[in-house]
Amino acid sequence: MRLGQFALISSIVLALTLPTLAATHARRGASSPRTVTKHAVKPKMASQRTIDDDRAGQIQAALIKAGYLTGAPTGHWDAPAIAAMTRVQADNGWQTKLVPDSRALIKLGLGPVTASPDTPVGASTSNPSN
Repeated sequence: MRLGQFALISSIVLALTLPTLAATHARRGASSPRTVTKHAVKPKMASQRTIDDDRAGQIQAALIKAGYLTGAPTGHWDAPAIAAMTRVQADNGWQTKLVPDSRALIKLGLGPVTASPDTPVGASTSNPSN
């Protein structure tokens, strides 16, 4: 009889304490960092954060011509140039980035130049009007 009472009381105490223990247990959500890595972690590719001074001067000249930047080109990718490029991207409904994307460069007339095989390197690719 005593063993039956002990087993009954033990199971009641255990049933009452389990939900309390479960409520205080730290749960890890779907976005929390994992402590064990299942897959090999790939190194992130370095992104471009700076622009060559010559290219920065070209972009600044185009921004000045388009009315997004004032003054003379400094040849450095600085805060005013970044702000002007951000305005170009925002005005066109594009994602704003710290460095210009291809759409913004093309919009400013600085996109890729396709030259015919007969055109010497460095020569103008525009068609002369006759």
